Amino acid sequence: MKAAILENFGSHLSVGALPDPVLGTGEVIVDVVAAGVLPYTAEVVSGKRKYMLTLPAVPGAGAIGRVRAVGPDATRLVVGDWVTCDPTVRSRDGGLTPDITLQGISARGDGGVRLQQYFRHGSFAEQMLVPTENVFPIGAIDRTEAGRWTVLNVLLVPYGGLLAAHFKAGETLLLSGATGNFGSAGVAVALAMGGGLRRGAGPKRGHVGGTDAPLRLSRADSKTHRRRK
Repeated sequence: MKAAILENFGSHLSVGALPDPVLGTGEVIVDVVAAGVLPYTAEVVSGKRKYMLTLPAVPGAGAIGRVRAVGPDATRLVVGDWVTCDPTVRSRDGGLTPDITLQGISARGDGGVRLQQYFRHGSFAEQMLVPTENVFPIGAIDRTEAGRWTVLNVLLVPYGGLLAAHFKAGETLLLSGATGNFGSAGVAVALAMGGGLRRGAGPKRGHVGGTDAPLRLSRADSKTHRRRK
């Protein structure tokens, strides 16, 4: 398969050939159709972030694609399914505190590095090997829309935080949307969940979105916003 390969930190990605992934139990091979690019990818590639990433490796965190093959223990995924791939790979024997690797980006601790040796390559390739539990069907989509669907992995981060906080429709959330990718995603997710929003001050200019006054959206306002979208 073709892939964008990082040979050394600080070098450009090079397009080359790698062996096709080999399927095992508890795994899925996905044909990558679209892959998102994290805002800090350049800092990972340059080595500025000093992430644990064993090279050579294929960067890329998460993907939208179609199932090419499934392991013998998968009973619902079907070849051809459109899926999203979660890049956060967890050890299966870690209980409440599993070792973690962010596929194609980084690892946490020695256990995460060991996990990365197997699930090393990310989504900047024609195919990727993913744990079965990291593959989620999204239903049939237009292939030309696959790039838009890559935002799922960004939106799910604030969504998980809001679920953990038991955030409910009709409640008001204080959030700075100027804190980056996840801050902006948090605004969109909170509105989609039916919440009101109070914008906090931006980190540099002291305001967000061109206004010095905080914005408060009622539940009715958030519904109107969604209809307009």
